[in-house]
Amino acid sequence: MPKLPLLLAFATASVAFPALASEDIPDQYPQSPLYSKPVEVIPHVWSAIGATAPPTYENAGHNNNLSFIVTDEGVVVVNGGASAELAEALHAEIRGITDQPVLLVINENGQGHAMLGNSYWRDQGVEILAHADAAAEFEEYGAQILEGMIRYNRDRAEGTRLVSPDRTFEEREVIELGGVRIEVLHLGPAHSPGDVQVWLPDWEIVIAGDIAFHERMPPIFGDTVTAEWIETWETAFEPLGATYVIPGHGHPTNMAQVRRYTHDYLVYLRGQIRAHLDAGGDLAGAYYVDQTPYAHLDTFEELATRNAGRVFEEMEWE
Repeated sequence: MPKLPLLLAFATASVAFPALASEDIPDQYPQSPLYSKPVEVIPHVWSAIGATAPPTYENAGHNNNLSFIVTDEGVVVVNGGASAELAEALHAEIRGITDQPVLLVINENGQGHAMLGNSYWRDQGVEILAHADAAAEFEEYGAQILEGMIRYNRDRAEGTRLVSPDRTFEEREVIELGGVRIEVLHLGPAHSPGDVQVWLPDWEIVIAGDIAFHERMPPIFGDTVTAEWIETWETAFEPLGATYVIPGHGHPTNMAQVRRYTHDYLVYLRGQIRAHLDAGGDLAGAYYVDQTPYAHLDTFEELATRNAGRVFEEMEWE
């Protein structure tokens, strides 16, 4: 087992990093398009922690975690990044850490900050892997996603083009590289189509992607089914037994913390909507169900009412 570094020791011993996750904190790495410099979470596993705010020109769209695993035979990157510029900046950081080449990029889902940087990696000759559903999502909506990124990123979008993954998988892809076993898993429906978790069983760390949140509110999309997300969590994600969790957004932490702010939030919100429905409530009223226990989370103002409305629409016909 790799020795626990100070960063993750703090994350695991304390409850979270609430003071570090504010949307008001300025860019933490102004000399780079990256929002923050990569940190070694445990030996050989690094992550550049993104802003917990929505994507902006100021954070260059780096509002998710860009992680990578360094082995004796090469590097595996998790997430292509929100643009070619951001991917290139991450690659520069990797080159400063190791002489090993990047051999594989894993897209954790079909969203822009997972896939738009694929164009840079393709130009470097790096293979790109994603779940089949994520690839299909990007194929269908990629033009809109790119257009949205160009609107906020302006000149920082230069050089970014749509590039789909080279290959896809359905349930599990196992990679043995430099003595490290890397399991790329699709555990079931969760946050968005084709959600991927990267599990390193020998080191008990999971790069969880958007199945797990703890510093910002989980967004619930129009095609998210929260009942299935909860089931995937309980039957497949938490049973991995991960000691360390790198969530899709926010600092590395532990399973108890992401359970509290993802699984338990979904259960809580469904309970509030169920009570509202049982009282004869309508969609307009659903937006105002109580979510104050989670009001301290970043993006609460942007997402809370939207989440409530979407869960109402889901549960109305259950």
